[in-house]
Amino acid sequence: SSLISRQVEFWSRALARVPDQLVLPWDRPRPAVQAFDGGQVPVAIGVDLHRRLVDVAQQNNSTLFMVVHAALAVVLARLSGINDITVGTPIAGRGERALDDLIGMFVNTLVLRTSVDGGVSFADLLSRSREADLAAFAHADVPFERLVEVLNPARSTAYHPLFQVGLSFQNLGQSAFELPSLTLSGVEFDSGTSQFDLHLIVTDHYDGGAASGISGIMTFASALFDDSTVAGFVDHFVRVLTAIADDVETVIGDIDLLTDADRSLVARAGHGVSRAG
Repeated sequence: SSLISRQVEFWSRALARVPDQLVLPWDRPRPAVQAFDGGQVPVAIGVDLHRRLVDVAQQNNSTLFMVVHAALAVVLARLSGINDITVGTPIAGRGERALDDLIGMFVNTLVLRTSVDGGVSFADLLSRSREADLAAFAHADVPFERLVEVLNPARSTAYHPLFQVGLSFQNLGQSAFELPSLTLSGVEFDSGTSQFDLHLIVTDHYDGGAASGISGIMTFASALFDDSTVAGFVDHFVRVLTAIADDVETVIGDIDLLTDADRSLVARAGHGVSRAG
């Protein structure tokens, strides 16, 4: 259709010359064929930080999803050493009114691209990320498979095309399905798999309309990462969120991601080099 054609043109521009893969500090080399064995580490953000992040979103005419996305992009840029970051995120795929009464999965995947400049404030990055995210959501009708077909990126059996990190943000909360004498509700479990190199899955919770914390997991490809490594990534993510909640105007390159243990390790390494010299 003409709608799809226009949207394909948008994506062709938006994802022009996108990097083939995001190279992160793996614990092991990437295997020639992608394995889907995975692990997960918990993500927990307390009530106070959650409320301050909601304030950041509101004060910057953004959503909490956009704040989380921009913060994740900062972490990925710092870990990879590049500023051109893509993540994939699911979208409901129910843009047509004809789908309102149909039961089934119509989820599509959007590729969100962010240019992370370490010399600008987080507020500036959030503004840019907001515009890019809104543009992507406005062109969400092209199926991801069709997008890959049209863009024809370098294909590999080793990694997912166009992005290798996923972001799923759930703000609907848990719901129960009730029938006479029967109540069904969701149960969290570890599937032991990961579709991507990394996948941040978070849910924000509210109590009486007030922010009451964010919980979730980061799944990871076991072929690439150890649990402890990904736990460090999650710590970096929370540190970025804390820094920008303290001051949204903080310069991205000035955000300190090192833990006390990291500093001790760096100090010992530096001391060893000095003595060897």
